Parts: sequence; structure tokens; C-alpha cells
Amino acid sequence: MLDAGWLTALPGIERLVRKAARAAARRGRSLNVALADDKAVRGLNKRHAGKDKPTNVLSYPSGERAFLGDIVLARQTVWREARAQKKSPADHVTHLVVHGTLHLLGHDHETGDADAERMEALERRILAKLGIADPYLAR
Repeated sequence: MLDAGWLTALPGIERLVRKAARAAARRGRSLNVALADDKAVRGLNKRHAGKDKPTNVLSYPSGERAFLGDIVLARQTVWREARAQKKSPADHVTHLVVHGTLHLLGHDHETGDADAERMEALERRILAKLGIADPYLAR
């Protein structure tokens, strides 16, 4: 945990993150989720992607089979997006953890429309099993 603000902003965040990651990853696989603030994520995004701004989620695949890698969430960005999209913060965090986990598993939405559609369809199926509405529907 990098930003203690997550604990007050969303009590039970650890359980929520664990549940989302387990729903997206296969058994026998592990990953780390860092709950950071915008400043930390901005620094990582600048260093690794050359983008000097925060983003909602970053994924760092390990290249290993059992340990998938690391996911980093930016609290303030996640909250702004949830508010703007009229979603609960818990549902938005769940979606972003699922999204990041799928990236760790090799899925990509930036390599083409077909890949994006496949990844989004998989996200929708996983989230539906968790009782979360389609995050891509306009609200």
C-alpha cells in the first residue's frame, strides 16, 4: 500500500482487490496491486511510458508463469473517473483491477480493434460474474 488514503476512501479495499484479481487470473497465479496516489503514478507513467500525467491503472508484466506482475492504481484519478462516469468507486476499482490483470495475462486493447473487442468482452464476462454492470455502456 503506497497511499493510506485508499483505506479511508474505500474501506475493505484489500478484499475488493483480491476478489477482482482472483476473478480475472487463473488459479496458481499471483500478482501485486499497489494502491498509490496520482503523484506516484504520474512518476511511473513518465518514467516507463514517457507520459507526464497520472493514469488510472498501470500494469507491469513479470514474464513469469506463476507470478504475473504488478498493477498500480492512482486513487485520485480513479475517483474522478468514477464520479464522471457515475459509477461507484468500488465497481470502478474492480474493473480496473480486472483490466490490469488481463494486461498481465497478455491481453491488449491498443494493438487493434479486434484485440480491444476481445479484451472488453472478457472484462464484461468477468465483471458480470461479480455482479458489476458493463463498464463500457454510456451512462
